[in-house]
Amino acid sequence: MSITKKQIKKKMLIKQTINAMNKQIQKLEEQKKVYVESGKQAKQKGLAAQYNLALSGLRMTIAQQRRVYEMKLNFEITSQMKDMSAMTAEFLKGMGVLSKDMMKLTKEKAFLKVQKQFTQAMAGVEVQTEQMEQFMDDTESTFSTNYSGNESENAELDSLIGNEAATDNMTEQMIEKELEDLKKKME
Repeated sequence: MSITKKQIKKKMLIKQTINAMNKQIQKLEEQKKVYVESGKQAKQKGLAAQYNLALSGLRMTIAQQRRVYEMKLNFEITSQMKDMSAMTAEFLKGMGVLSKDMMKLTKEKAFLKVQKQFTQAMAGVEVQTEQMEQFMDDTESTFSTNYSGNESENAELDSLIGNEAATDNMTEQMIEKELEDLKKKME
């Protein structure tokens, strides 16, 4: 079985799509860090509006990241299913050819029936593949995310930012204490 230019282009497109999704996941991971840092600074300075804005951005970024993970998984599964269906179709075509050759050798009518069954099975595989692709498209379109979050998510995100802010405050206090100690030693 030779690979055509069209098949190569399709495989390249699949790889490009997966790479693009991986890049988006990484980009969202970096964005989460920015929102955590912004929220931490806003909390330290007592800026409630900016803190809530950072929290909202963090929540939205996490939801988007989940959506991209889901899309990537659906895409990879669909790609694998397509490959399996293509292999099955090739197998059935080969069996059809073998059946046809055997029919010529034996000149029995039973092989015509087998060939028809294999042809019908191949058509069924194609229909099943199309239905699976439609199903995957439908699942992607139903991905919806509520950015407002529930109380436990809010508490978890608030705790994450609070812990970061507390760590920074402790570090700043330690530095100030060391500076004071050095001043005393110099006097």
